[in-house]
Amino acid sequence: MTDKLNISLQELTDIQRKAVDWNDEPLLVLAGPGSGKTRVLTTRIARILEQSPKKNFRILALTFTNRAVHEMKTRVANLVPGLEERAAIFTFHGFCTKILRQHGAHIGIKSNFEIYSRKADREALLEDVLKKEFKNMWPIDINLLKYIDSLKTKLIKPEEASIFLQENAGMDRQKSEHIGLVYQLYEEEMNKSNALDFNSLLYYTRQLMRRTELRGLYKTIYRYWCIDEFQDTNGTQYELLKQMAGNDFRRLFVVADDDQTIYEWNGAHVRRIKCLVNDFGCEVIQLTDNFRCPRSIVDAANRLMVYNVRRDKSKHPARATKVKSDDNNPAIQCLVHNCDEEEVSEIVNCLANLNPYERGKTAVLARTNALLGPIRKKLEEKKIPNSLMTRKDDFSSPQMRWIVACLKQINRPQNKRNLVKLNETFRSFTEVSVETEDIIMHAETELKDLLTVWIESILKDSLSCETKKVVDLLRKLNRDSFNPSREVKELIECLKPSEFKGDFKEDVSAWNRIVGEIQSAGKGVSLERFLQGMELRSKEPTPRQNSVSLGTIHSIKGMEFKRVYFIGLAQEICPSWHSVKNPNGGATIEEERRGCFVAITRASEQLVLSRAKKYNNWPKDPSQFLGEMGLYLASS
Repeated sequence: MTDKLNISLQELTDIQRKAVDWNDEPLLVLAGPGSGKTRVLTTRIARILEQSPKKNFRILALTFTNRAVHEMKTRVANLVPGLEERAAIFTFHGFCTKILRQHGAHIGIKSNFEIYSRKADREALLEDVLKKEFKNMWPIDINLLKYIDSLKTKLIKPEEASIFLQENAGMDRQKSEHIGLVYQLYEEEMNKSNALDFNSLLYYTRQLMRRTELRGLYKTIYRYWCIDEFQDTNGTQYELLKQMAGNDFRRLFVVADDDQTIYEWNGAHVRRIKCLVNDFGCEVIQLTDNFRCPRSIVDAANRLMVYNVRRDKSKHPARATKVKSDDNNPAIQCLVHNCDEEEVSEIVNCLANLNPYERGKTAVLARTNALLGPIRKKLEEKKIPNSLMTRKDDFSSPQMRWIVACLKQINRPQNKRNLVKLNETFRSFTEVSVETEDIIMHAETELKDLLTVWIESILKDSLSCETKKVVDLLRKLNRDSFNPSREVKELIECLKPSEFKGDFKEDVSAWNRIVGEIQSAGKGVSLERFLQGMELRSKEPTPRQNSVSLGTIHSIKGMEFKRVYFIGLAQEICPSWHSVKNPNGGATIEEERRGCFVAITRASEQLVLSRAKKYNNWPKDPSQFLGEMGLYLASS
């Protein structure tokens, strides 16, 4: 046994060690914030690998963010160096991409499929379908995409859509049949384009797993399965898990916390944990020790959550393990401001008074990005570094969007829709372009690929030296074997302006991170696999050093900070107006309460709860959550 693994095992509490040493039977570990759940999960993986050095089986671990994947991989490699290759750690979507790349041909999916992660790309495809099929018969309504997404998430096939919508959504026959037809046409066009959206990755993987021989293969290769953050699974992900497991798979190790179920709007459900226990016959272990938060924060979180009536009554309260905080510097502070402008100003002043190192360990959290916008603007005015913690599906700068479009064109030489994007983005930063219709016509006449003809046409124009160099580099990239860290780096260097800042600088930071993550998974990644991996990853830049983190409740789950400012704790702000006014809003209020729970338990030393008496000139009462946490007097 390695020294690091031995030390890690010795540092576990008795209940953590029980989970790590669990046998081959199904186990659910209910792990609250700061309970060491990632340590338990990765130490269990390392322990199994260490005890089976000459075995060929692998361990499958599924989670929800690439950040979590990276952390888990790093920890396992640190505990059992040399054995980490047997730990297959993916996001759900990353795992499905791998399966479809290897076995999708069984259901007509080519291995070099493109992933549509951007809503704009999917809307453009749907708009093309509607224009082509219906012309003036129906209005062009790209909002139909939400019905397609909802149906696919529920595993409803296009031919089943009309009846389902009539019976479950009370929709009239004409509209439901129209949606069903649009859904079918959308899927047919996606298939023609050899493209999959995020929901399709799950949908078609589950369809593949109906094949008995494929289920058997994956249960043999991956002898142990570990599921992280199970409370975030939607219905499709859970059905996929059940389909893969069949009736006989037992080596399931699941980590979850029903109190952190904050994605019900995206298909998660607070009752799904009970379904798991019933469907798989899981034993349950609860990790109740909170090693992160001071006692007063843990106590406030415990008081808050007892108001959720759908919460499992067997759930134990968390127990703080930290020593009592200094009475002169209480762990929880409550701030009250006259209006939202004053709240922004005073919070930013507090941040300005911190030294740079402390700012780097500080976060400002809010229920929505709308509340964070004024904070970020004020921080920028004061030149205080800050980073917005949010998922970005696309790069912001036209230069980086053009580079990606070029790579996609190289991978799909006859992709006409992508050629339009390539041409438009190039024009936006060079003011040079050609007519895409002419490119398409010439390519068909001369039997050449679209990018080659585009390059030849651009070079006929009178270009600046810098622009010509960029196009020449693209021509070289179009001919040579793909290497993102070499050829693309040359393009980026050539495109850099004399004053390198703003969106392009942030995009380059994100690009470098993505390249590193993809290449760490294996050397010699093909272009098609690189593009698939890139689409699965968020394009936000690497946070600047010593910058204040700004995030919504949903974007910072799984993270922790030394100091947290939680703003907007007013009724109809947090909880939201929708949840407060909803006549059947019990479930929505409970999800809002779980969101508040997640936010306050991010703080490892100090939590500042802030509210204003007015937002947008509308008077607001204190959030009911302040009272439920026992902070009425402090917030008055």
